[in-house]
Amino acid sequence: MHLFYEPHFLSNGYSLSPNESKHCIRVLRHKQGDIVRVMDGRGSVCTASITEANPKKCVLNIIDTQTTEPRSYSIHMAVAPTKNIERFEWFLEKATEIGIDNITPIICDHSERKVIKHERLEKVIVAAAKQSLKAYVPVLNKATRYKDFIVSLTESNNGFIAHCEDSSKELLKTAYTPNSNVLILIGPEGDFTKDEIKLALERGCRAISLGEERLRTETAALIACATVNIVNMM
Repeated sequence: MHLFYEPHFLSNGYSLSPNESKHCIRVLRHKQGDIVRVMDGRGSVCTASITEANPKKCVLNIIDTQTTEPRSYSIHMAVAPTKNIERFEWFLEKATEIGIDNITPIICDHSERKVIKHERLEKVIVAAAKQSLKAYVPVLNKATRYKDFIVSLTESNNGFIAHCEDSSKELLKTAYTPNSNVLILIGPEGDFTKDEIKLALERGCRAISLGEERLRTETAALIACATVNIVNMM
């Protein structure tokens, strides 16, 4: 049974968007009476039958709705986009599968990539959410300058910054408190600058280590995301 994504499904007359309608009727060749599933990305997954097989506006009749409660914690990753955008897309795909709630691309002093295609990255996230049968679709925030992002933080953000400078750092798996919301900062290939690290610490973030190895940006971000999820399973 195919899973479709329509964020306004429960408030727009139970129809799919033009793109999802075209995919449903013309690509997958569904017909009137076929049963499909639709997620709104905010916890609801509906089982429905096709009542109007229109490739521009596929209308459905809800048979059943299942609602998944949000987790007891949320993960917000602020990550510098990689020069090779495919590596950043890989992180978004895998983090969505593992479990993540918010992603903010941050543009740092050492960032080699300063522009991203937001719509393209959102498509990667939605596809991964559909493939892994997620009830919630992660939020991809607009790319923002690192300093602008940092100055908006308060201690309530429960923030951590992973960097490669020699200093006293806790391991994320022991620094993080289970069942609590968390923000984790991951820098570009050239790492955060000393000033960027200082600014984060001044805004209440704690320095963390992800292990002894020096990791690529997307690998570090994925390990951080996976660590938080694993700690919450224990």
